[in-house]
Amino acid sequence: MTTIRFFAAARAAVGVDTLDTSAPTVDAALAAVEAADPERWTAVQERCSYLVDGVTTRDRGTALDGVAVVDVMPPFAGG
Repeated sequence: MTTIRFFAAARAAVGVDTLDTSAPTVDAALAAVEAADPERWTAVQERCSYLVDGVTTRDRGTALDGVAVVDVMPPFAGG
């Protein structure tokens, strides 16, 4: 089981902080999300990067076998 954590705009679009998945890839896990705002969720995903057990990727085909945590990271403003 993999935990997906949502941050900032991704959390706002999905409506939850975390969810658990047994999906085989990042893409499959994200496709299965039942977002509170599906249109916004679709738009946010195009701008996100992902931390897969702490390693940054934009490859949504990344396998989740043995992965504990995926962080969904939209671009952050400010500095």
